[in-house]
Amino acid sequence: MTIEPDNNNHFDEPPVEVRLISKSQLKRDALATKSLASELLGLNHSQLQRLPLDNDVLLAIRQARTIRSHGARRRQLQYIAKLLRYTDPSAIIEAVAGFQDEARGLTARQHRCEAWRDILLEKGDGALAGLLQLRPEIDAQALRQLVRNAQREHAAGKPPAAARALFRALRDIDAHQSLPARQ
Repeated sequence: MTIEPDNNNHFDEPPVEVRLISKSQLKRDALATKSLASELLGLNHSQLQRLPLDNDVLLAIRQARTIRSHGARRRQLQYIAKLLRYTDPSAIIEAVAGFQDEARGLTARQHRCEAWRDILLEKGDGALAGLLQLRPEIDAQALRQLVRNAQREHAAGKPPAAARALFRALRDIDAHQSLPARQ
């Protein structure tokens, strides 16, 4: 048996780059996909509808939410991760990060309004004058009345209805334009 030489010279072709992926990297990727699947389970229905997900993934997520058994839920989570491996997760990850940024922004807004409410209740008209210098379009009379009512309630030991109303007013003001950082 003779082997004839191949006339095609393969040495002239550029070498094909083969990228080897370590077993550890494959495990890290699998854990990241499973973590993404777990985050998807925590999103509400409207957020899920805004994501670029296949119908199979959406159906698997809906099914996972109905499962009460820990083991079965874990298997369903692994199945969702398996489905996600067949898609490009970058758009999904970016959208989930956007949801998290929205949540952080809302939390920061709440803290900003709480801080202003607390400082207005503590310092009264002095703090209100400082706020009005920074934001002159605010209805000073309405805020001053809310502050005084809240201070009276606190002194009398009553429930903080006026303090809540003050917080809502500050939140409405912040919705139009962010309140300045606390003094």
